Amino acid sequence: MIPRSLHLPHPARESFFLWGPRQTGKSLLLKTTYPDAHWYDLLKTDLYVRLLEQPHLLREELLQAKADRTARFAVIDEIQKIPALLDEVHWLIENAGFTFGLCGSSARKVRRGHANLLGGRAVRYELFGFASDELGADFDLVRMLNRGYLPRHYLSPSADRLLRAYVNDYLKEEVVAEALVRNLQAFANFLTAAALSDTELLNYATIARDCGVAAPTVKAYFQILFDTMLARPLEAYRKRPKRRVIGAPKLYFSDVGVVNHLAKRGGLQPGAELFGKAFENWVFHEVSAHRAYSGLEYDVSYWRLASGIEVDFILGDMAVAIEAKATARVTSDHLRGLRELSHDHPTVKRRVLVSLEARPRRTEDGIEILPYAAFAKQLWSGALIPVR
Repeated sequence: MIPRSLHLPHPARESFFLWGPRQTGKSLLLKTTYPDAHWYDLLKTDLYVRLLEQPHLLREELLQAKADRTARFAVIDEIQKIPALLDEVHWLIENAGFTFGLCGSSARKVRRGHANLLGGRAVRYELFGFASDELGADFDLVRMLNRGYLPRHYLSPSADRLLRAYVNDYLKEEVVAEALVRNLQAFANFLTAAALSDTELLNYATIARDCGVAAPTVKAYFQILFDTMLARPLEAYRKRPKRRVIGAPKLYFSDVGVVNHLAKRGGLQPGAELFGKAFENWVFHEVSAHRAYSGLEYDVSYWRLASGIEVDFILGDMAVAIEAKATARVTSDHLRGLRELSHDHPTVKRRVLVSLEARPRRTEDGIEILPYAAFAKQLWSGALIPVR
């Protein structure tokens, strides 16, 4: 097993939710971290039916385990399948001193059912697909941008087949099984249109036209993507604007391999336009994973003027501005956004362009041009975003 960079708490210390997209390795991480946990896997049909019909059995079984001194910590995998169990979890935390690891790929059903989210009694963790820091010497950018970040896909020589199965399983198990949409074909068409918009501004009207459905329906479809963690929005940085800025969010899928499959991209190689879009998705993935795993929880946004001049990522309140360009030869045109940003926000602390250049360098006006490997090393070592 490749060690993951997310460090979960000691089982006696706190209860927690562990969320993450399907197949990021949540169950494996929990089993490795807590080999002696009292385990409930709600993917097992018999267990699922039993607890769905009688949620109180969870309380009775764990109280017996406590009396037998065999368990004080329990894991419930796929907790979103039976939200009613959270009332029993709440009672056991408050009255029996139990702690829990609660794992799932979607909080949608939990929230829609107004389920008990434990009122702050459980902290939230999130697991992403592989990050460069976890792979170490096995990290291969071209491989990752073609196969994606999900562990099984990245490590397999049959990534195309696995990606097809992943999307089909998502449609069948996450969407149909939970009755999230009425028209599965319309949602499947929407997924393809949304994948074509990865790294772009969210435009509900355009995607609605492409899919042949109403804009409110497209908004609801996007909320399903966000709730099931298949994608996430990136909000605009709009503090202290000197010129008119764009306020609409941008779209990023959580796995670039899924984007490749849905958008039928084929093989990606450096120099191609689609490689550049995948490269931007990867930079966002690395930053998002670092933000979650480091515990720093800094804001991540983008900055864009109405004229179209843009900087891909703003970390914190202008602590670091990052532009992602999959080019081996950075020119002044590539630096335009970072230079315009410093006119409007002269307090920006660092301006970084992540590229395919072989060596790091700094321009006369202070922009750092980093090879992608050097960027990843700085990010994960804490040199890019220092610990407060």
